[in-house]
Amino acid sequence: MADTQNKPKKNFFKGVRQEFKKISWPGRDEIIKQTIVVSIITFIVAVLIAAIDFGIRYGINFLTSL
Repeated sequence: MADTQNKPKKNFFKGVRQEFKKISWPGRDEIIKQTIVVSIITFIVAVLIAAIDFGIRYGINFLTSL
């Protein structure tokens, strides 16, 4: 009885192993390029969010000082 319960697990992991063999992993150069692009975009978005935050804060302070 224990053998029938263990068989689906073996089939699952066998399938996972077969699917992992089909994956084409990116090379080192591609990973470096993608990391640089993500870092640049993250910096640009952070600057934009900071600018919007500053503008909204300035606008609210201006309106409350009237």
